[in-house]
Amino acid sequence: MKLERFEGCWTAMVTPFNRKGEVDFEGLEKNIRFQIENGANLIPTGTTGESPTLDWKEHDRVITKTAKAAKGKAFVMAGTGSNSTREAYRGTKHAMEVGAQGALLVDCYYNGPSSLELRTQYYEMIAKAFRKAFIMPYVIPGRTGTKLEVEDLAILHRKFKNVRSVKEATGDLERMAKTRTLCGEDFDILSGDDDKTFEMMTRNDIRAAGVVSVTSNIVPGPIGEMVKAIQDGNMERANQLKEILDPLFKVVTVNTVESYEGFDVPCKFRNPVAIKTMMKGLGLPSGPCRPPLGKMTPKGVQIVRNALKEVYEKDKELLMPLQEFYRINIEERLSNDRYWK
Repeated sequence: MKLERFEGCWTAMVTPFNRKGEVDFEGLEKNIRFQIENGANLIPTGTTGESPTLDWKEHDRVITKTAKAAKGKAFVMAGTGSNSTREAYRGTKHAMEVGAQGALLVDCYYNGPSSLELRTQYYEMIAKAFRKAFIMPYVIPGRTGTKLEVEDLAILHRKFKNVRSVKEATGDLERMAKTRTLCGEDFDILSGDDDKTFEMMTRNDIRAAGVVSVTSNIVPGPIGEMVKAIQDGNMERANQLKEILDPLFKVVTVNTVESYEGFDVPCKFRNPVAIKTMMKGLGLPSGPCRPPLGKMTPKGVQIVRNALKEVYEKDKELLMPLQEFYRINIEERLSNDRYWK
């Protein structure tokens, strides 16, 4: 298999845990098989995979299992980014040795390097060391507190043939249009936000090629179909799928106001809390999140459960691959409160 373009649906895989909080490798392999059967490429150990709370031994094992299971069937872009260039180098080296085709490198969080430092002391060092590996910058300032500027991304693309794509999670559509202008047509922009994918792909000044999706942990086939429909110009089907899937796209992050100790407190449940809540409720391997991420409140659970119900009521067929593969009863799962406590 040869990777021509970064397009289509790339699933940001959750890392399932068991009740003891250990990685559930059996569940992981099951989820990988489901993704491959439904046409997705794979991104393990990213934000959705809870990479900040995986130690490097676990990190390496998750990537090894994913690359082995996907060999010859799907592409694997391993999350190997860090706020330490040395760690990112070590993680990328391991990922390439076990069969991943590329590395997703998040901008260095917390220590806050400038865009110049990100380019010269991080991305360029990894891209130069692993010229046969595709290096995909992952720009998400809401999590990292720093940001690779478009100009530095364009310089990277100009200097290194293996830097030919970006995961865009800034939410800044004008920045993305600038990326298209400066990086040219032989560069692929992937949406890093499910709710922005449709607009990013259909805006003529952005022309994104696909999505790194959280929601595709549950519906990889329909998201892949929506992306392909946009690329093929079949806007009737693309719009239809977007309208059906929209409730799920809107609950990657869930906001509530919770009352406790006499206070009304805003709560923002960020990815992967919502997707794991949905997967657990449906009966898929997911388990809990690792602290400091925790459980959603009853209000939050109701929001994500209602989103699933809305999609199911609009088009039951979109969730049938889950039912068949995991041998679950979707209707019973959605209607029975005991699965959502």
